[in-house]
Amino acid sequence: MARAMNATEYNPQILTIKYKSRPFLVLRRTLQIISALGGFALKLLWDQKTGKLEVRKRTRAAELRTLLTRLGPTFVKVGQGLSTRPDICPPEYLEELSELQDGLPSFPDADAFSCIEKELGEPMESIYSVISPSPVAAASLGQVYKARLKYSGQIVAVKVQRPGIEESIGLDFYLIRGLGFVINRYVDIISSDVVALIDEFARRVYQELNYVQEGKNARRFKKLYADREDILVPDIFWDYTSAKVLTMDWVEGVKLNEQEAIEKQGLNLLDLVNTGIQCSLRQLLEYGYFHADPHPGNLLATPEGKLAFLDFGMMSETPEEARSAIIGHVVHMVNKDYEAMARDYYALDFLSSDVDVSPIVPALRNFFDDALNSTVSELNFKTIVDSLGAVLYQYPFNVPAYYALILRSLTVLEGLALYADPNFKVLAASYPYFAKRLL
Repeated sequence: MARAMNATEYNPQILTIKYKSRPFLVLRRTLQIISALGGFALKLLWDQKTGKLEVRKRTRAAELRTLLTRLGPTFVKVGQGLSTRPDICPPEYLEELSELQDGLPSFPDADAFSCIEKELGEPMESIYSVISPSPVAAASLGQVYKARLKYSGQIVAVKVQRPGIEESIGLDFYLIRGLGFVINRYVDIISSDVVALIDEFARRVYQELNYVQEGKNARRFKKLYADREDILVPDIFWDYTSAKVLTMDWVEGVKLNEQEAIEKQGLNLLDLVNTGIQCSLRQLLEYGYFHADPHPGNLLATPEGKLAFLDFGMMSETPEEARSAIIGHVVHMVNKDYEAMARDYYALDFLSSDVDVSPIVPALRNFFDDALNSTVSELNFKTIVDSLGAVLYQYPFNVPAYYALILRSLTVLEGLALYADPNFKVLAASYPYFAKRLL
């Protein structure tokens, strides 16, 4: 804990003071961003002028995904965040951005090993009997090495933070926040408070930079959800963890999107996905503390058939009143009580109290009458989220971060299941849990 005392926290006022005094650095990065995003914006304007905006929406969404990866870690994170915001992005962009992976090059191993020695205060040879010479995984904020601890012989995963990441992210969020003020003032089509969204998201990304906090998150997650024998959460080695170095149990397993490799181990992908769904529902409705970055790389199938959760940098919580409101919302949906459904959006904090919900009711009726003509076993969760996302996009909804993130979690799990079985329905798997909670 002492090692995390100097971990950076997001403070927009401090960033403003810092970068106002460094105009040349700000100008250079601004030009980089403008040249990249400006070119993309011109393409959108041309599409609109030529009447091809709808036709090319999918193509432009894919281009944006590539562009954000090129702009670096902050924009990769922003893209991943936008992929959970149906109130901001049209469905085509949500789908493309949800595939945004941490496709950034690894940084030099010498820098990583130097960081380990500096952070832990010991030479490498006194900490590890062996460590992989190159990273076994790389992400936007850091990279992971496989090592054996010298004192115990245990095999561990050592995550090391990317050098200079705080400076890079700080400058980018300073600029993005400035853009947020412009959007709030001049762009009427976006009803959400963009600056507030940016601040909330930046706070989460900064929390990911503090690996001691990530370790505490993992410990809390393990205490709440690893009581089931089909869930595995790695232990943290606190003596070898700091704000920039995280050491945890090495988990042997296969990524959940590698179906062939999973089946070679004699495991059933659908069983693992169902375990993930039940755990996600517990996270959403039972304790309200949940994993907010559940992409396939963070979910492993172990040889013993357990579902292992990794990477606890980005976590979120569902408020207790929202958990009750979600269950009530499901009741109103099943009963086709669309007026009550629309009023639920006040309790869920989707709409401010001064918004008239009466124009939203017909849109809900049109959508859910079609959806609910299917039996629960036939409903496709992704189709519902995509279609409802189109409704959210048209009206002044402000989807809370916790709700958007849990929707993403369930759609990721359903997407994995559909690879194995095109007829799998996540709602059918979820329904017994909802019924139990309701009773």
